[in-house]
This record gives sequence, structure tokens and C-alpha cells, in this order.
Amino acid sequence: MVVETDRGRYNVCVIEYVIAQNPDDRIINRACKVLEKGGLVCLPTDSNWVVVADPASKAGVKSLYKLKKADPQKHFSVLCDTIAKAMEIAHIETTAFRLLKKKIPGHFTFIFRAKKSIIKYLEASKRDHEIGIRFPPCILVQRLIEAYGNVLLSTNITHEVLSIEDESVEIYGYLIGDTLSNTIGHVLDTGETEFAGPSTIVNLTDEANPVVVRRGAGDWD
Repeated sequence: MVVETDRGRYNVCVIEYVIAQNPDDRIINRACKVLEKGGLVCLPTDSNWVVVADPASKAGVKSLYKLKKADPQKHFSVLCDTIAKAMEIAHIETTAFRLLKKKIPGHFTFIFRAKKSIIKYLEASKRDHEIGIRFPPCILVQRLIEAYGNVLLSTNITHEVLSIEDESVEIYGYLIGDTLSNTIGHVLDTGETEFAGPSTIVNLTDEANPVVVRRGAGDWD
């Protein structure tokens, strides 16, 4: 949020507390307004705190990569709430569809062949025509995507991003808001958080031959 003062315009990060299993629609809608304007929203998922942006927003995507100090050629995950939304950006055929029905929502990142609808926005997908998709088992994430009406590009908040050398320090919403107030527009804070750990990454670009790229919290076997 931008605040006008006698001394100029300043970015102010709004931190709002929500009930993870039953988030207030009004708070969700305020977060959507930030996304609509190309801003960044931060919230906890099953695996970590993440920052999200509208992948169709040039300003939002640029801010997300700048925050992480990442090369635009690096893939960030796309968060989805339904297979239908995922099929708008990825080639998902019958075999993968059936697999997803069994595994989502869950602690997985699935790599698919990307469609032109998302390739045109993301430099990383332009390079290899691939996209990583997550279906987090988190009501807060699902409600935000549903209310916004579009998938969300995401990246994890790390200790490095927050300039914290001690990785044993627990990350809280207020810490993110204070440290990144000039970059993030809205923090959805659920209070105490428990994370399952890094997701299991499965490559489904060849649906007949799924490849587990990284084993993590998701049980693939």
C-alpha cells in the first residue's frame, strides 16, 4: 500500500491476522486488490512462507524476481487450487489428470509442459517450455487463488532474503512485514506455523514415465 505524506509517497506493508482454516473474506479481498495492482502478497503454505504475484502482471513478476535477487531464467512455482486452472497453463493429458486426482492437494511440485498462455509471461518458461505447479493443501492459499480467479506465481521466503544469518531463527509474519515493507504490500499472518518441509518434485513432461526429481514431504510411493 502507498501512503501519501507531506514528505512524499511511501510503501507500507499491511499485516493482517487470519484464521488459517477459515480466513475472513474481507481480508482475502484486500489481498486480491494488492495483486490486481501488481503488488506482492506474503502468506504461509504447507512448505514455507511464500510471496506471490499475478504471473500476468509484468510489474508483479519483476518485483518477485527482484525480491529474491534471482535470474528471470530461474523457475518459480505456480500455485493452483484446481486441476481446471492448471490445465489453462499446462499440458495435462489423461494419465497425468488421473494421477493428480489421487495426489492433490498435497506436498508436491509437478513439472509439466507449459502452454503459450503462461509462456508469454515468464522468461524461464520461454527457455524450456516447462512450468512447475503446486496444489498446496492449505485452505488459506486455496481461498486466495479462488477469490483472485487466477493462478499465482510464488517463491519461498528464505533467511537470506530477510538478511538473517542464523537459519535457526523462526520466521514470523511480522518479521517479514518489517524487513520487506518496501517490497511486499500485504502479509496474511496465521500466527504459529508448522511446515511439512520441501515438496516432492515430480517431472510429468513425459506422462507415461513420471520422474521423481526430488524426494520431499509428499509421499510418492
